[in-house]
Amino acid sequence: MSLPTVSESPLDSMPVNETRAQPFTDTEAICLQDVCVRYRIPSERIHSFKEYAIRRLQRKVHMRDFWALQDVNLSIQRGEAFGLIGNNGAGKSTLLKLVARVFRPTSGRVLVMGHVAPLLEFGAGFHPELTGRENIYLNGALLGFTRDEMEEKFQRIVDFAELWDFIDSPMRAYSSGMWARLGFAAATDVQPDILLVDEVLSVGDEAFQRKSAERMESFHENGATIVLVSHIMTLIERMCHRAAWLDHGQIKALGSVSDVIQAYRDGQANPG
Repeated sequence: MSLPTVSESPLDSMPVNETRAQPFTDTEAICLQDVCVRYRIPSERIHSFKEYAIRRLQRKVHMRDFWALQDVNLSIQRGEAFGLIGNNGAGKSTLLKLVARVFRPTSGRVLVMGHVAPLLEFGAGFHPELTGRENIYLNGALLGFTRDEMEEKFQRIVDFAELWDFIDSPMRAYSSGMWARLGFAAATDVQPDILLVDEVLSVGDEAFQRKSAERMESFHENGATIVLVSHIMTLIERMCHRAAWLDHGQIKALGSVSDVIQAYRDGQANPG
């Protein structure tokens, strides 16, 4: 069992290289400058939180550093559709979580302009014992919407998710596809400035994937900036203007979608 944490202590952080920091321009939506993220991970395998707590109290937990991102510099323009590709564990989800303000970098700067809608895990804030209806209102409250605003949004959300027959059932009875449909509908009811999408279009049936892609394309046509993580290269090619290949926390290629995908494929064919 791995129990990583992000180090944010100023005493532990690497200094930001201020000479490389550039001003945030009017055309940028997202800017990462010299960004590093370090996780602190137990060196030995720990099988439960109870074991971790006991060993921590006994000072028997030995930690090691794992750098999820290293010296990442990236600028994404307003209205751009940008793809992130790479193997599992490359740092893609960590990068999205920085932009979504889920946590802070160990060092460097992350600058974001506009309202962010993060689709990192469908229904991550849903409670399985609550009904779909209750979870919609709870999710809205967590996002800062009033009861009146959620009542106005509720029908649109359920219509899009096509879950009227199940909306008053506890979500523990939902399939993973139903969770995905409700999560996507709730998260994308309002046009965002920046939409972060982490592998969500690989969840659910084909009709749902097509419907989700159409909504994302509609957001983009209305000026939203989209950052899309996917292992589906045809989706990246179809939706994105530019892309980056992340490998072991570092950007290995950045540029046109076709060039980056080719570099990624060459890297997979000739590792090392």
